[in-house]
Amino acid sequence: MVYEVHKNDLSQALAADVAVLDFNATWCNPCKMLAPVLESASEDLQGKALFYGIDVDENLALAQQFGISSIPALVVLKNGQPVARQVGFMPKPTLMQWLNGVL
Repeated sequence: MVYEVHKNDLSQALAADVAVLDFNATWCNPCKMLAPVLESASEDLQGKALFYGIDVDENLALAQQFGISSIPALVVLKNGQPVARQVGFMPKPTLMQWLNGVL
């Protein structure tokens, strides 16, 4: 499951051991392509990481805080600290390989 972030509230993700942040926008076609891949990955990695979708238009402060200039952008947090970042669409095998390397 990918949880939606609203009102720049990242408190749940910051409290998680491992969180994957997906910075996206409704008008972004690669973001739309990545959404079902992330949903599937979140099921595969259940218990290892929590996934959060962050619309950059609705959560501009978070996008600025994390220095997001291109989307889709994924940021992995461990204990609230960013440890990895990836920009652009990835097919599921590539995404899983990257996430498993980070986790």
